[in-house]
Amino acid sequence: MTSTLTLDGILARSQAGDDLTPAEGIALLQVSDPGAIHEIRQAADELRRTFCGETVTYVINRNINFTNICEQHCGFCAFRRDEGDTDAYWLTQQQMLEKAADAVRHHATEICMQGGLHPGAKINGRSLPYYVKLVEALHQQFPALHLHAFSPQEVEFIAREDGISYGEVIAALQAAGVQSMPGTAAEVLNDAVRRVLCPEKIDTATWLEVVETAHCLGMPTTSTMLSGHIETPAQQIEHLHHLRSLQQRAVARGQQGITEFILLPYIGQDAPKPLRKKVGHDQPILADALHLTAIARLFLGRWISNHQPSWVKLGLAGATEALRWGCNDLGGTLMEEHITSMAGAQGGTCMTEAELQGAIASIQRPWRQRTTLYGEMRSEERYL
Repeated sequence: MTSTLTLDGILARSQAGDDLTPAEGIALLQVSDPGAIHEIRQAADELRRTFCGETVTYVINRNINFTNICEQHCGFCAFRRDEGDTDAYWLTQQQMLEKAADAVRHHATEICMQGGLHPGAKINGRSLPYYVKLVEALHQQFPALHLHAFSPQEVEFIAREDGISYGEVIAALQAAGVQSMPGTAAEVLNDAVRRVLCPEKIDTATWLEVVETAHCLGMPTTSTMLSGHIETPAQQIEHLHHLRSLQQRAVARGQQGITEFILLPYIGQDAPKPLRKKVGHDQPILADALHLTAIARLFLGRWISNHQPSWVKLGLAGATEALRWGCNDLGGTLMEEHITSMAGAQGGTCMTEAELQGAIASIQRPWRQRTTLYGEMRSEERYL
């Protein structure tokens, strides 16, 4: 680091609540000395303690990946299939209702629903009615479940298929019962990276526009980053800077905006070969993921207070370690997960509440079940 970017100076600024500059963020990511990395970990952990306290939260939820039929061909995706492939699937509405009923039996408070971009998912030739009908069915049968559904990419897909605006799509889904949006499909918010990873996906500006439109309509979102592939430290910080700026605008408008940040390390074991060759490893490098986890906490600062690791990608032990690097939440039970597991993730697809509690207790931290939006659980919500 240069004399103007000393480690102690940067960490002191972060502890004082100042927003780090992109140059400072890059400098922290370029640190390689083990002692300095330990200082970064301690600073991130202390900032977590300042904003979130000692209690580690989790949510009881269920993933529903309703179809793997997708029009796009992302370089990291082992999940997507073409219609007619022997292992292509598209769940019926009844199957999804049955999955939701099973989630309720397991005391879930949230359904997280995402799927491939299926051109055939239409009613009378239009996409939006299909998604609205699905949401209405789930919401009417299980009104106490929080529906966390449809990424910015899915919103863009519906809007494009029907020739309508992003706001019209989000408002219709919101009226039907969707309460928050997953901040997935972000990958890395740098178009040079996206042209390699996911050239058919929405660009950076569109992702930001869809998410900001959701915020303006009163729909909170999460945020994510796909890390550990071809991106550089500067591109990682560019991504975090986009998220921080987005949240600053939401807060200025009096909106909740982004509820959490989730780091999603790249899994390449069963992903398409061209990207695997560029990356050179098939499973996450835990040390790199933990370093970036700490920097994300320091760079996002007071603007995005909840940070969550991915136990699906890191394994429960790795995710538990991330709780010492700035994370305050251990995610959800999921009950099933197909997108990451089909890429070769080794963390599993389901965690019981007891397993999450045990992991938290192993680092001598208290635990608490939360709502999707990080609220306190009322007694009547504890078990639906």
